[in-house]
Order: sequence, then structure tokens, then C-alpha cells
Amino acid sequence: MSFVVQVRQRARDHVSAVMVVWAVVMTVVLATWEISPANDGRSVASGLIATALFGLYLGWRRRAAAVFVAPVISWSFAWFPLWISAMIRHGFLKGLFVGLFLITVGWIVIGTFEFVSLGAVTMLVRRVRGPGPQAGNDGVIIFGPNDVR
Repeated sequence: MSFVVQVRQRARDHVSAVMVVWAVVMTVVLATWEISPANDGRSVASGLIATALFGLYLGWRRRAAAVFVAPVISWSFAWFPLWISAMIRHGFLKGLFVGLFLITVGWIVIGTFEFVSLGAVTMLVRRVRGPGPQAGNDGVIIFGPNDVR
């Protein structure tokens, strides 16, 4: 006779509200970046600051797994405004194609950059903050298949 005991621990707090705020900020940053080439520097700096702050929050809350989901959430918010921004900047017909390129191929680059920068800041903050309150003392005992009679 064999059996499995599954213990599950839920996270104390959620990062979804902060992630939505970050995604909206990134949507504004990307739309501004596409509409106005003169504001490229400010847009990029704003995006870097927002991403660093969100990474700081994720690292402080020990929610590094959110780094994998955050670029997808950001993309789900930003793809339509980014496409509209391309049509505003380049005109309707050319903007359709430029926008399509931005939300497909360009998004691979943007999402990868978001993932890498968020992950780096999150892991740095976690490293500086140190191990969690239950590190090494989780109270888990593992029984092998021959240990239970």
C-alpha cells in the first residue's frame, strides 16, 4: 500500500494589483515611446524606473515567480495601445504594418528585456535581503517508500 501526503502553503499576499499598475505604467511608457520619438530618452528612463521599482517590490515580497508572468500581463495590456500608437505616428496603412511588427516580433525583444531586468532586480533584492523566515526550518519530514510500515 502506498500513499502520498501533499502539503500546500499559500502565499500571504498577492502581487496582482501591483502587477496591473506596473503593466499600465509600461503601456503608457511604450505608447509614449512609439508616438513621440523626441521623448525616447524619458520614456526609456521611465520604463526602467518602473521596472526596477516593481522588481524591488517582488524581491522584497519574495515573489520571484511573478517575473515569469509579468511580461505576458504587460503585453496583454499594451498590445492594442501600442498598435494604435503606431498608426498615429506612421499613418493608418503604414501604422497597421509597423504596429503588427511591434506587437509580434518587437514584443519578443520588449518582453525579454522586461523579463531579464525584472528577474535581475528581484534576485538582487532577494540576495541582499537574505533568506526567508522559514529557511532551513520548514518542518518537513520526507519518508522514503520503505520507511512507512
